[in-house]
Amino acid sequence: MSVLVVGSVAYDTLETPAGRAEKILGGSASYFALAASYFTDVNMVGVVGDDFGPEQMSAFEGRRINLEGLEHAPGKTFHWQGKYSTDLNSRETICTDLNVFEHFKPKLPESYRKSDRLFLGNIEPSLQRDVLEQVDAPQLVGCDTMNLWINHRLEELKKTLAKVEVLLINDSEARELAGDWNVIRAARKIRAMGPKTLIIKKGEHGALLFQEDSCFLASAFPLEHVKDPTGAGDSFAGGLMGYLDQSGSHDEATFRQAVIMGSTVASFCCEDFGVERLLTLKQDEIHERFHEFASMVHFDRLPLK
Repeated sequence: MSVLVVGSVAYDTLETPAGRAEKILGGSASYFALAASYFTDVNMVGVVGDDFGPEQMSAFEGRRINLEGLEHAPGKTFHWQGKYSTDLNSRETICTDLNVFEHFKPKLPESYRKSDRLFLGNIEPSLQRDVLEQVDAPQLVGCDTMNLWINHRLEELKKTLAKVEVLLINDSEARELAGDWNVIRAARKIRAMGPKTLIIKKGEHGALLFQEDSCFLASAFPLEHVKDPTGAGDSFAGGLMGYLDQSGSHDEATFRQAVIMGSTVASFCCEDFGVERLLTLKQDEIHERFHEFASMVHFDRLPLK
């Protein structure tokens, strides 16, 4: 069992009400891989520059993460800098330096081509398809996207969506992609584009899972102290796909459990800057919070009269 992820490996400079962190490890593939590695083997695909040394690599080493697909290129590693509002619900991008990521064209090692599940991180839609075509016969393909591709690469994005089973996007992206302000109608329109499972992320308000004619609403795990929400969505995706791979099932009940597991892992991510909490997390902490989460959302049905 294994999950392949392609995405960014980056340095992040972050400012939140809890403080500031300068050029710490970030990137969608980093968060995803670390989160998913608590459940299954992860084949990571990304690119870093000359400035990405042993100290940064140590975050991935000793875990269930295969680094054969992490390319080292001449130049600097992708760097993103952002500042969050007081309530952490919005953020301002100060700068985005793509550096070596700008011309990244993923090439999969032979050992990656038989990965059981594939997650296409937030990269240009045609590159997502290039990766998909390099994998032999994945049992499940998920992907992420963003407003940039919806606005400027919509036809390319639609070609990608026609080839994936699971799409993870936030609520504003769902409305924009579907051209409909109503999330329920938007979900129906997006699922008609290809992905039969749609997960709409709503930040601190949880997530919505749409499958066939069913809708599952999951809250976010309530936290008293949040330091940094960066990477929570990618950690959610890693927890979700990792759990699905571990379970070996894609049925509705397992998907609902996977959404709760994704939210559980994402909640830990928010407790410290960058990937730090994912590096210190223990398996029993995940299980304990997952069961606590389950008790929070459980209720008994009213008897029919």
